[in-house]
Parts: sequence; C-alpha cells; structure tokens
Amino acid sequence: MKTTHLVLSLLVGLALLVTACAPQATQTTAPPATEPAAVTEPPATEVAATEAPATESPAVVPVTGPATVNLGQNDALGSFLVDEKGMTLYLFTKDTPNTTVCYDKCAVAWPPLLTAGDPVAGEGVDASLLGTTDRTDGTVQVTYNGWPLYYYEKDKAPGDVTGQDVGGVWYVVSPAGEMINTTAAATEPPAATTGAATVKLAEDDQLGSFLVDDKGMTLYLFTKDTPNTTVCYDKCAVAWPPLLTTGDPIAGEGLDASLLGTTNRTDGTVQVTYNGWPLYYYEKDKAPGDIIGQDVGGVWYVVSPEGNQVTTP
Repeated sequence: MKTTHLVLSLLVGLALLVTACAPQATQTTAPPATEPAAVTEPPATEVAATEAPATESPAVVPVTGPATVNLGQNDALGSFLVDEKGMTLYLFTKDTPNTTVCYDKCAVAWPPLLTAGDPVAGEGVDASLLGTTDRTDGTVQVTYNGWPLYYYEKDKAPGDVTGQDVGGVWYVVSPAGEMINTTAAATEPPAATTGAATVKLAEDDQLGSFLVDDKGMTLYLFTKDTPNTTVCYDKCAVAWPPLLTTGDPIAGEGLDASLLGTTNRTDGTVQVTYNGWPLYYYEKDKAPGDIIGQDVGGVWYVVSPEGNQVTTP
C-alpha cells in the first residue's frame, strides 16, 4: 500500500509540472480599446470646411436668374429700391458710375445684388435706369442710374433700413436713382425757389463784408466754376446747395445790382450769380452768420461786395 501511494503521488506531481511548463494560449479577441474610433466619420476639420462661413450675410440671395428690383416705402424715407423679397437696396457714394469698389470685407458687410440675366423692373421702377456691371470675381452686379446696388448684412427682414446713412456713405436709393439723404434734407439751408432771391451783406470782424441771403445765411463761390457756369452737381450740390431763384434776384443795401445775374442749371433750375460767380450755401452752416464753408478745400470762399473771393487773413 505504501508503494501504491508513493507511485500515485509521483504521478500527480509530474502532471502538475507538465501543466506549469506548457505555453499559454494566445488571446484571439482584440480588446475594445484597440478598435479604431468612428473611422467612417470625417475629421472635425473637414466638417468645418464644408459648413457655410460664419460671416456670410443672411441677405445674400442665390443667383438663379434675373434679379428683380421693386419699390418699398416708409414714412421717413418715402419710396426706395428693394429686391423681389422686399429687402432694402443701397448705393455706396465712393463708387463711380457703373463701377464698384466694394470687395472683400466690404462685400461681406454689403453683399452686392447679383443677377444672371438682364435685371427686371418692378412697378414704379424705371427700366431705363437698370443696368449691370461686371465684378472682378466674374459675377454680375445690378446697377440703377449707374449706381451698383447692395444689401446690408444687418437688415434681417423686408423693410429694414439699418444701413441708411451708415458712415455717411451708404444710402437707400430713390425711384429716380438718387441717394435719399434725410440728414442733408433736414439741415439744408432754404433756397429761394418760390420767388426772387434777395442777396444782402453781412459783416465779420475777420472777413469784413460778405454776401448772405435774405435770412442771413452765408453765400459762397466755387473757384472751379467758370463765369456764369456751375460745375457743382450731384454730391457737390448736396454739400453746397445752390442759391436758386424764380425771378430776377434783388440786391440788398450796399450791393451792386448790376453784378447780380442768373445761370441755368442742367436740372432746369435757375441759380443766382454775382459778378459771374454762381452762389451757394454750405450744408454745415446752421445759423445766420456761420462761415464754416470759408476756405474749404482751398476752393470755397465767401464773396465780397465787389464780387471777389474773400481769403482768410
């Protein structure tokens, strides 16, 4: 019996030794941590590249055909140009006829009205004033009376006019194709259009005697004019409104009536002249006696009783 137990013990020990020395089985299931994560999804940078830029204006209208220009209206501005959805259109006073200078950041804030064909005039819009201009990126922008037309990125709904008078260079557009400048209209000195204009004299300690109208508003001459002919129109005439008359002008005390005359402007109005110089107001003069326009740009001057420019001493 002892011999039998000894043999069994040796056999058990040998079996344990063989098991311990045998190679371990290789694990065939890869741990979850080694699996690639979302390999079918594009990287985050690719997703961002396909999304619309954050700065894109909501006013941008896809170009799928000819643009339509209609009229909108409000109490403050009257009638003005809008697109077919009623979004307000603007002009940029730094542009030149049929040429835009608004690109890059400017065009993000003020997206152009583009067209794929001749633009269409809505009711009340003068079709003869509609046109187009080619932009440097190959797109075609609508013009009206030569002004390239734009939206404003901060206008969110039809009828919004938040772009009006921004920077003193952006304005809504009238049916006649002119900028609507309510600020200038509110401050423009009265021109004599309901009768004969009267020209008088005022006095300043520094400048001496100079010409004013019947309400004491200062009158100026423009050295770029030629005798009895004005070259001040459009933007110039907004800043420097002409002294108009509907009859022979009247000379106040101290003035030489023989020097008074008139000149016909291209818009059909009649402007007063003195010694051959067409006479103007200045939009920044707000009260009688103001002479803010004196020597502006080295070309605008108050006018002496003899009809000459008065230079600042």
